[in-house]
Amino acid sequence: MKHKNSTAFLIALIFVSGLLNFSQYHSNRFVSTGIKKTNVNTIQESKKQDAKYNQANVLSTLDYKSGSAPVVKLNDDKPFFTIKDFDTCRIHYEKLDNQNRVKGATAYLSKNNLGTSKSRHYQHWIPTGWHNNPKQIHGNRVYPVNRGHLIAYTLSFNLDKQGNYDPGEMGSEDNPYNLFTQTAFSNQTLMQETENMVRQSLETNHKVIYKVKPIFRNDELMARGVWVQAASTDNSMHFNRYIFNIEPYISFNYSTGQSHIDSGMFIKNNSDNDEKEKGL
Repeated sequence: MKHKNSTAFLIALIFVSGLLNFSQYHSNRFVSTGIKKTNVNTIQESKKQDAKYNQANVLSTLDYKSGSAPVVKLNDDKPFFTIKDFDTCRIHYEKLDNQNRVKGATAYLSKNNLGTSKSRHYQHWIPTGWHNNPKQIHGNRVYPVNRGHLIAYTLSFNLDKQGNYDPGEMGSEDNPYNLFTQTAFSNQTLMQETENMVRQSLETNHKVIYKVKPIFRNDELMARGVWVQAASTDNSMHFNRYIFNIEPYISFNYSTGQSHIDSGMFIKNNSDNDEKEKGL
């Protein structure tokens, strides 16, 4: 136990050191960190799981500060896996934990898994931390959260709810293993960027591994953020990013998912911030 604690502390120290020495990318939405992957190819499978657990634990300690970049690029935007790990087309959904929280998904995708949003229906599943009372912001009625998909509906066609190949099956929609409480901004703006990168790669007939993990802090019911990684078979597309689960002018109690208007909460490079001087 003492050895594991020392290992976790060392990884956290490396991560924080990277944050202190981050470099700005051309887009103000991103910062990068110096965190690197342990050479997991030379260690046992159990240690691979430990490394994954530690990296997720470090991400769970990060707090978003108003006005900062909402996305963190990890490991020079390179995923902690290789495309050589590609399996048959399927999605592996992790089981819900003892609090009913969604844990993550790994998708092995091809062009055959692409679909459109036209066939979507109403979703009934209520993920943990779900509180979606509308708020008036800048004269607009805003619903702060969405049912966020780990693997986007339009990337999951011809696969059943268990992620197995099933020709003619529509995308994963009202699937408890694939939904979490995600802010509207995180879902519709930030995560959509990475989903579009995956979609464009699939459209050019490349296969893609896409891993998504919501990051919870301790026993909180709403995720602090979502960790997304992907790579295409030709290596022309790849990313490794942590997306904060945040919303302009709204602050959240992540223990419960409840929220309140916060005039001091704004997001770097978000066009809506131009309105901040007008008040709420």
